[in-house]
Amino acid sequence: MTTRTVLTVDLKDDKAAVDTYKAHHRRVWPEVLSSLRRAGIRDMDIYILDRRLVMVVETDGADFRRCFATYLASDPKVAEWETLMRSILAPPPGARSGEWWTSMDHVFNLQRAVAPAHSPQSARGQ
Repeated sequence: MTTRTVLTVDLKDDKAAVDTYKAHHRRVWPEVLSSLRRAGIRDMDIYILDRRLVMVVETDGADFRRCFATYLASDPKVAEWETLMRSILAPPPGARSGEWWTSMDHVFNLQRAVAPAHSPQSARGQ
């Protein structure tokens, strides 16, 4: 079973932070990659728009918080990487105090969507 979670965080309002983040993610440290996999993270994508980051993370079925806690405790190089990343991050709007990557609420899924029996759009076409 795979569990997918979508998270968001901002980069600091500084072009250098954006450039630094992108540069580091073109060359992610091997310890970080292996620690993520060992922690139960099956896949991860990070997208950027201006300075907003969105992460889609898939775990082996475990809660992403547990996976990230395992990852963070796994290797001193991981702690170093995370300190470096946090130095250029800013919590997004709506984040709780002390929260960085923040879980986003799911609001729509096309495969599960059901069209109403009568919509304003269909009434105009009659």
